[in-house]
Amino acid sequence: MEENKISIGLDIGTTKIVAMIGKRNEYEKVQILGVGKSKSLGVHRGVVNNITQTIQSIQQAVNEAELSADCKIESVTVGIAGQHIRSLQHSDYITRTNSELVIDEDDIDRLINQVHKLVMLPGEEIIHVLPQEFKVDGQAEIKEPVGMYGGRLEANFHVVVGQVSSIRNIGRCIKSAGLDLEGITLEPLASANAVLSFEEKEAGVALIDIGGGTTDLAVFKDGIIRHTAVIPFGGNVITDDIKEG
Repeated sequence: MEENKISIGLDIGTTKIVAMIGKRNEYEKVQILGVGKSKSLGVHRGVVNNITQTIQSIQQAVNEAELSADCKIESVTVGIAGQHIRSLQHSDYITRTNSELVIDEDDIDRLINQVHKLVMLPGEEIIHVLPQEFKVDGQAEIKEPVGMYGGRLEANFHVVVGQVSSIRNIGRCIKSAGLDLEGITLEPLASANAVLSFEEKEAGVALIDIGGGTTDLAVFKDGIIRHTAVIPFGGNVITDDIKEG
């Protein structure tokens, strides 16, 4: 997020939809300008199952956030969850044409883009490709290869995958609500970036976010994302069990 650039996050949950408007200040902290929320009527366990109701809930949350922040929202970044989400580990490499030049960001991007071209199961697409550790000419456990010399650049990746139909349904809801979709991010990662410190991620930590319809998990060690999961079990199930008990 650039300084003074307004950014909007949208959390489409099972029990409520929340829109938050913020900007980064001169101290590199995110200043919250406005928050809006509405009851989520068209989502079950993190997945849209009623387009019309979800659109209405999004519009209500966004309108409330706009009034709170006294500004107009045009685009949003949306958190995604749901039982259709899965993650996998993948290793890949590229061979650089000129090993006399140091590795730069373009080399990293080329390797990441190569992983994005992996063929998933029918009806699935890649949401995130997250580098974990790199190897340069066989030298392992490199966190940051930029600036190093080497001909072969390898990496281990944490790849997050979701159902194409579920992702498109979210996009349709956003567009029909009169907004542009700026990006999609996995909700456990968004939660981790919001509440976990650098020191916690280095030491090793598991973040568990129990929502109404799903439970999100993100595991970090040595500052690296090691595992993510979205479990189709949330607070609503616990509440129903208590009622029946």
